[in-house]
Amino acid sequence: MIDLSHELRTAMPVYPGDPEVAIADALTLERDGVAVSELHLGSHSGTHLDAPSHTVQGGRTLAEVSLDELVGEALIIHAEGVAAAGRALTAGELGLDALTEVPRIVAIATGWHRHFGTPAYLEHPFIDKAAAEKLWQLGMRVLVVDTLSPDQTPSADFPVHAVVLGQDGLIVENARGLDALGDRERLGIFPLRLGAVDGAPVRAVAF
Repeated sequence: MIDLSHELRTAMPVYPGDPEVAIADALTLERDGVAVSELHLGSHSGTHLDAPSHTVQGGRTLAEVSLDELVGEALIIHAEGVAAAGRALTAGELGLDALTEVPRIVAIATGWHRHFGTPAYLEHPFIDKAAAEKLWQLGMRVLVVDTLSPDQTPSADFPVHAVVLGQDGLIVENARGLDALGDRERLGIFPLRLGAVDGAPVRAVAF
């Protein structure tokens, strides 16, 4: 398996305004006889899943998302050659005009995960709204990106979220290592089982 997830760690990058991540010793072997860590994090920390309720009033929560939706063949679109800071990736640049259909899971590889933990990570490439609409028309229902968001950061109206989550799809953000994959891979995305919430950290893998 190839791990596509960032390690959850104290002070790791989060979306501006989200809860900071902190991991500390709650119990120790020396003092308590057992080691237990205390975790403080938001539901959108690290590599994570956005459920529709993240941006859609009355949208599906994580409790209503099945694992069957998150495992299967994926198309990996390699956009490393056109990805640049603060730049929108168009349908043409993503090669969508030549496609008649795509699998349920589509991942956009920009290589931007290499900037994770640096100021440059906030100035990531993002997906043009028309490209997101085209992907949806072609059959995508789960969008995976190796950036902080498929939308520009910051964003006033989150247009790609509106396209995908607004039509009951799912988004996975902050993946890593997508650029090392082939064009077609079997992916598995496994969120923490947090219940009726808006999202969760995931362990994402390529088989």
